[in-house]
Amino acid sequence: MNTQEKTPTIAASPTSRGLKGWLSGVLGPFLALGAVYLFFAMADRMVNETPTFTDARNQTTIATHTASVAVAALGMTLIIISGGIDLSAGTALALSATVLAWCLLNDVAVLITQGDNVIGVQQRLNEANNELSRARRKPEENNVEAIEQRIADLQAEQDRLKSLAPRYKIWNATLSIFAALLTGCATGFLNGLLISTLRVIPFIVTLGTMTLYLGLAKIVANETTVRPNVGEQVPGWIQEMLTLRSESLYWGFPTGVWFVIALSIVLSLVLRYTVFGRYVFALGSNESTARLCGVNVTRNKIAVYTLAGLFVGIAGIYQFSRLKSGNPTSGTGMELQIIAAVVIGGGSLSGGRGSVLGTLTGATIMAVIGSGCVILGLKNPLQDIILGVIIVMAVVVDQLRQRRLQS
Repeated sequence: MNTQEKTPTIAASPTSRGLKGWLSGVLGPFLALGAVYLFFAMADRMVNETPTFTDARNQTTIATHTASVAVAALGMTLIIISGGIDLSAGTALALSATVLAWCLLNDVAVLITQGDNVIGVQQRLNEANNELSRARRKPEENNVEAIEQRIADLQAEQDRLKSLAPRYKIWNATLSIFAALLTGCATGFLNGLLISTLRVIPFIVTLGTMTLYLGLAKIVANETTVRPNVGEQVPGWIQEMLTLRSESLYWGFPTGVWFVIALSIVLSLVLRYTVFGRYVFALGSNESTARLCGVNVTRNKIAVYTLAGLFVGIAGIYQFSRLKSGNPTSGTGMELQIIAAVVIGGGSLSGGRGSVLGTLTGATIMAVIGSGCVILGLKNPLQDIILGVIIVMAVVVDQLRQRRLQS
């Protein structure tokens, strides 16, 4: 057999299914979104004296909450279409956000170029002050003057590094963003490598890496929340990615929402018009047949998970923008929302089917439910129940569709 890769003919792309297949996968979630939105809009008018659900500000809030989940769900769409799953997305997202916060807090560019930073000098300065306090109790046994000179030198070094901080601010932000994206890609690469080489089902592998990434995030954060100085260390454009302040919005939405839309367009084009997109659908439709058609399954699986990891890294930046800190446990449970966005949007857990537009619709449905429950004064448990029912219904519809196709 020719070992060269060639484009498989099985489930090559969404285009091959025709307009009818595309509508069946996308129209359902759209109708569900319309029904959910209409329900909460009517309930808001019936319950509240001053309805706010359909206000422009609430639409911005819904779009912002949608973007936070959707950016990671775009990567999950790739994974689910290829027949996989990623339970580590939530903790990998938190790890990326924590790495970003740590790099900003420690002025990573200054640390790399100068070999030290303000925080490191401050720690040594605190230790020297404590040593000086102890030495002054017994001056005859200690060289107090030497300790005082060391403190003066440390203070001078700290002042020098502080003066460099404004000059390195852009580089600090650039390297910190790169570190967060690289962290996301690394988590995805490790998932893909383990799944493809060990031949273990993705559920088990990512269940293990979920805890692994949580532990790594705690190590990076020293088991606490990493809080860089928002005014001095965090650039304004990161702070305003998901802002609701009207003066920072573009055509009614923050920059983070528009960036998600741009990413969605690019990913849609990749899935629809590239060979890699055809391979993704082929892997999810029938991996064995794809391998017989010449598809390098191992390489493409690693590529899928690594690309999904890139989206997770971007989601980590979004989370930091929203929280202004890096919390190692902040992503726990988010993987369920990310997976739910894909499933509600028509993606099949059996693989081979899914769409970017459907995923965005699924994420919007969850954001609408969350906003509607808040406006109506409903408690979080009820919101979870509603979302759980919708997820179960989406999975049931998917299974019925699978049975109909097989019959």
